[in-house]
Amino acid sequence: MQSQTTGAGRILVINPNSSVAVTAAIDAGLQALRIAGGPEIIVDTLRSGPPGIATQCDADSVVMPLVQWVREDSADAFVLACFSDPGLHAVREAAAGRPVMGIAEWGLLRALTLGERFGIIALSPASMQRQQRYIRQMGLQDRYAGSWPVNASAEDTTGEAILERLAEAGRHLATHAGADVVVLGCAGMARRRAALQDQIGRPVVEPTQQATAAAIGALLLAAS
Repeated sequence: MQSQTTGAGRILVINPNSSVAVTAAIDAGLQALRIAGGPEIIVDTLRSGPPGIATQCDADSVVMPLVQWVREDSADAFVLACFSDPGLHAVREAAAGRPVMGIAEWGLLRALTLGERFGIIALSPASMQRQQRYIRQMGLQDRYAGSWPVNASAEDTTGEAILERLAEAGRHLATHAGADVVVLGCAGMARRRAALQDQIGRPVVEPTQQATAAAIGALLLAAS
């Protein structure tokens, strides 16, 4: 995937599923963050992962491969590009002090700065259950307007046809659930943020961009 060699360190963004299309969508969505003088950004795929993270079993299955990868890789920071944040705390242990950013964690933190109540566009009802559990773990129930599924796979989100379904979900969250910020609940949706924001008239958070921006900040501040 694209990169920019600099002296500011290297960020490895890992797609924990094995979809090359999803990885390409993530890579394209991060292009604006490849800045002169900033860290090198590499996007790669966990080739042993499932085609998509559809269930809790899928999420759990990639934890140890991610731990092993991070333990052995020389990157200066890591981004887990799956909205389930699989193995986030175990991977942080393996990183031995290097920053590890989970996209759900950073996406939700960013949403808190943009409005009072956030809603999440989910892939499926099973994704909604994982999101609701994560919201409780983060103690954000009072700011959570809800999730709404588009009934798609992660790879489906990379195609052009998904945009209208995303817009319908975003409008539902804004109009019926009272969300004044919408969070994209899958890394494959990365390229849809700006178009979706225009369609629904609400701020839209793309969590992989936010997590990668946080990793950039962490590296630049550590080097200053």
